[in-house]
Amino acid sequence: MAYLNQEKGSQRAGKRAAAVADAAALGSVVAAGANPTKAEYDALRTDVANLRTKLNAALAALRTAGVIAP
Repeated sequence: MAYLNQEKGSQRAGKRAAAVADAAALGSVVAAGANPTKAEYDALRTDVANLRTKLNAALAALRTAGVIAP
C-alpha cells in the first residue's frame, strides 16, 4: 500500500483499529400523518444520537490506529 508519507506509513503497517459494533436497527417508524407525534420525534432523535455515538467511536478507532489524522 502506498502512503503519501512513507516514514509514517511504515509505522502504521500492521496496526489495527479496535472493533466497533454495527449500529442497531432503527427504533423509529415512519410518521403516520403529515406531522410526526412527539413519540415519533423522540424515537428518531434517539436513533440519530445512537448513530452519532457509533460514528464517533469508529472515528476514534481510526485515529488510534493511525489511519486518519488526530
